[in-house]
Amino acid sequence: MSSKKIYLIRHGQTEFNLSGIVQGSGIDSSLNALGVEQAGSFFDSYQHISFDKVYTSKLKRSVQSVSSFIDRGIAHESYEGLNEINWGSKEGTRITPDEDDYYRWLLKQWQNNEIALRIDGGESPADVAARQRSVIKTILDKQEEQTILICMHGRAIRVLLCQLLNYPLSAMDIFEHHNLGLYLLNYTGSMCSVEMFNNIDHLRKLGSPKRAS
Repeated sequence: MSSKKIYLIRHGQTEFNLSGIVQGSGIDSSLNALGVEQAGSFFDSYQHISFDKVYTSKLKRSVQSVSSFIDRGIAHESYEGLNEINWGSKEGTRITPDEDDYYRWLLKQWQNNEIALRIDGGESPADVAARQRSVIKTILDKQEEQTILICMHGRAIRVLLCQLLNYPLSAMDIFEHHNLGLYLLNYTGSMCSVEMFNNIDHLRKLGSPKRAS
């Protein structure tokens, strides 16, 4: 088994992020103007890295965020297993105070290890973890790929990090995320460690990044 450097980023901002509207795997939104700038700033800062492969979800906002790397001819694979959690009936709706109370309740249940609890019409963290496992195995088993870039989504990143770092899914909210925030992981062939935690230094020239849902 070989070691890897894993650059894991969240997609850039969308209008749904900006407007406080829920988007999940059922909302295939594009980056907004700021999201495009964020993607450009990440590319400017990391274009010198010799990535062996770029991995994304199947959703446009994920692919668009790393399109500059793909356009350079770096091999690219996309997987539904890396898609955002499906927020069911909540997708496409604005987060009102009442809705926010519901999300706080739901997150509390997940933190209490009710990880099989699904949002109405959607997925649970356990569902997301299950569909990620085959993708994780595919990525980690490719010994010829020593430096890779993965672009995906906020809640899905939290689930993925729990799996890579052997944390329980109930602890996933310890992993913060920003649009185009970077986690740099070192994989030894048997375990992962974190070298950078939600790093946003590459976004400084855009001003203070605003956390978006």
